[in-house]
Amino acid sequence: MTVGLGVSIGTVNTVCAIDTPEHGKNTRGRKRGASVDAGGRATSGGRGKRAPGPKQSQSTQRTAPGTWRTTLTFDSTGSARVGRIPKHGRAVTDFADLTERGRTARVRHRSLTSADLVATVARTVVADVSAHVMATEDKFAETAVAVTHPVGYSRDRVLDLRESLDEIGLAHAALVSEPVAAAAWLSVAYGPLMPGLALVYDLGGSGLTVTLVRIGAGSPARPVIGEPLRSTAFGGRAFGATMATRANWRSGESSAADSDAVITELRTAHIRESLDVVYECLNRAGATMADVDCVLVVGGAARPPEVAAVLSSAMARPVIVAPDPERTIAEGAAILARNAAEAARESAQPAEVEEYPASSGMLRRRLSRVAVTIAVAAGGALFAATAVVGDEAGAQSMGAGVVHIQR
Repeated sequence: MTVGLGVSIGTVNTVCAIDTPEHGKNTRGRKRGASVDAGGRATSGGRGKRAPGPKQSQSTQRTAPGTWRTTLTFDSTGSARVGRIPKHGRAVTDFADLTERGRTARVRHRSLTSADLVATVARTVVADVSAHVMATEDKFAETAVAVTHPVGYSRDRVLDLRESLDEIGLAHAALVSEPVAAAAWLSVAYGPLMPGLALVYDLGGSGLTVTLVRIGAGSPARPVIGEPLRSTAFGGRAFGATMATRANWRSGESSAADSDAVITELRTAHIRESLDVVYECLNRAGATMADVDCVLVVGGAARPPEVAAVLSSAMARPVIVAPDPERTIAEGAAILARNAAEAARESAQPAEVEEYPASSGMLRRRLSRVAVTIAVAAGGALFAATAVVGDEAGAQSMGAGVVHIQR
């Protein structure tokens, strides 16, 4: 049996998900949950009741191994731990964005770049979850791994990450862009889809990224079209800053209901303002909303119902959001990993490598960087039979008919 393992390393949280043949079977013929009406209100099967929000919903699609804070701590031997914020000592944070130059950490008199730190997170999480798979799924299972990266990374940034993954023991792991992984989730949850165009609205803690992706049969191996657009003016941190400037929104004189109303009002305005980013992305791609078949909402900051409601009302297009949209990208990456590995086995051909193969010049690194991560890579035996996958597997995309909030 092949188990797909997807890792999404965000600025705030790191998510890991798995996909097995049994999980894939559970997604077929499944009730698709609640819909969003013309006014942006969630309904449940015609009964007129409000559908539970993502925090109350439980997905039956696949298991969820875990979510970690994107932080690293190192002990005296150089071994890494993910997600820990110690009371005493120092945790390494804010390193996940490789576009921010100059982010390094000193570990045992050695310097690690942001790419090295991201690779360390990936390796630690993969080791933990692979042990979980061996204990709960099948100790003889093969594990195919895919690690996602922001779609806006340049070729050099992707190659930096590729090199760091190779050095730390994850040469078998594929690199997949985030919207491609999200489209893979869409294909399983709502497929098969007719050929078309999906707008991926990724609202995370550090910003908003809008991407147009080809979906359905006949999609190209690299389905992203136009120019993905990112803005740090929107997202969890930006909205928190907006709330901080709002005086007395939670004062003793205000009831809980009044405070909730203020939050809803501010978040609704926040999402409406982000529509300028959406329309600019469409304009740069030479497209309009009439060309878009559905809007896929992902990211940890997309949980509140106001996000899907505003987008549905403003865009007049099907808006799809999972119970926990922060997990969508990791689950899609796991799907791509398993599907590509199984396809490679059936065809007796090696699985395709990611879109940016490493060049010989990018493989030269100081050996000290390998030494500092040797403790993290100690569990490499778990992956002796692991397959390699790539972005080309993301060409399997799919479509949706009505507007859904999956339950």
